[in-house]
Amino acid sequence: MSKAQVSIPLEIPDVRILKTEINQRGDLIITVESTRTETHCRKCGQPISKFHGHDSWVTARYLPVFGRATYLRYRPRRYQCLDCDGQPTTTERLAWHESGSPHTTAYDSYLLLQLVNSTVENVSIKEDVSYDRVLGVLERRIAAKVDWSPYTRLGVLGLDEIALLKGHRDFGLIVTARFADGKVVLLGVLPGRKKKTVANFPRSIPERLKSTIHSACCDMYEGYTEALSEEWPKVRIVIDRFHVAKTYRDGVDGLRKQEMKRLKSTLSKEEYKQLKGSLWVVRKRPQDLNSEQKRAQQFLFEYSPDLKTAYELQEQLTDIFDEPISKSIAKTKIRDWMERVSASGVKCFDAFIKTLNRFSNASFST
Repeated sequence: MSKAQVSIPLEIPDVRILKTEINQRGDLIITVESTRTETHCRKCGQPISKFHGHDSWVTARYLPVFGRATYLRYRPRRYQCLDCDGQPTTTERLAWHESGSPHTTAYDSYLLLQLVNSTVENVSIKEDVSYDRVLGVLERRIAAKVDWSPYTRLGVLGLDEIALLKGHRDFGLIVTARFADGKVVLLGVLPGRKKKTVANFPRSIPERLKSTIHSACCDMYEGYTEALSEEWPKVRIVIDRFHVAKTYRDGVDGLRKQEMKRLKSTLSKEEYKQLKGSLWVVRKRPQDLNSEQKRAQQFLFEYSPDLKTAYELQEQLTDIFDEPISKSIAKTKIRDWMERVSASGVKCFDAFIKTLNRFSNASFST
C-alpha cells in the first residue's frame, strides 16, 4: 500500500528539485540544482555564461516541514570569464543561501522570528541548533538600515531586544511588522538598544509607509518608549505582554531564591530534598503542574507562606491579563490588585509596581 503524500511549494527561485529523502535521524533532505545559466565575474563584474563545472556539495538548513528538520543539498555551478586575463572562474551566488552559512536565508529569518519574546538559549534548544549558530544569525543580519522596498503597509511594528552574548550588555534589536491578516514579517536587526538607535529607526521609514503604522509594540525599556513617543506622537505605544509578565514573575522568582536559601539552612537534608523542582512549581500555572510538582508546591508553601501569597497574587494578575475586558475595567482590576499586594505585606512586586506606574499611560498587549 502506498503512503499518502502531499506537495508543498519550495518557494525558492531558480531551482529544480532532483530528489527528496529522509535520513536516519528523520531529517528531510532535498537535493536541488540551480536553473540559472550565468553569474557575474568576480573580477570585472560582467555577466558570464561559460559553464566550468561544479563546486563541492553544500548542505544548508531550510524551513522545517511537518516538524522535521529540513536541509537543501546542492552543488554550486562555476562559470568562466573569457574576457579577463587568465580567464578566471567564478562560483555562482544564490539569493537564497549566503556562501559559508550553515543556513538558508529563509531559515535565518525563521530563527530571528523565533527569538521574538524568547532567548538565544531557548531557541537553540527548541530548534536543536547550537547557541553560537543562533548568535551567528543575529550577527549576520545586523544592519543600520531596514530595506523598506518590499512593503506597502506596516500595521503594527514590533521591537524586541536580544542579548548578543550571555552575561554581556550587548544587544541587537529585532524589528518586525504584523499585518492585518496576522502575518508577522522580519524587517531587520538593528545594532544596540540606545535611544539614538531607536529614534533613527522611525526617521528612516519612508513617508508612504509612516501613515500605515497604527501601533508600535516594545518592552518596558524607557529608551524605546521615549524615542517612539517623540518620533511618533500619534502612534499608540504598546508594551508587549511577554515583558510585562516577565517583570512581575521575576519578582516572585527572586523571592523563591531567597526562601530556598533560607530553607536550606533551616530544614533537614531530607526535608529540603522534597523541595526539588521549586523553580517550576512557582513559574508554572496551577493547571500546568503535574502531581509531583503539586506535592512539592504544597510542601514549599507550608514552609514559606509569603511565597504562597506571592504566587497567588502572581496568578491573579495573570488572570486579569487573560480576561477579555475593556481597558478601563482592566485598570480598575489592576488597581485593586495593587491594593491587595500592599495589604499582603510581600515586597517582591515593589519594582514591578513602580515600573507599572511609570507606564500607566501605555497600552499592554494580550
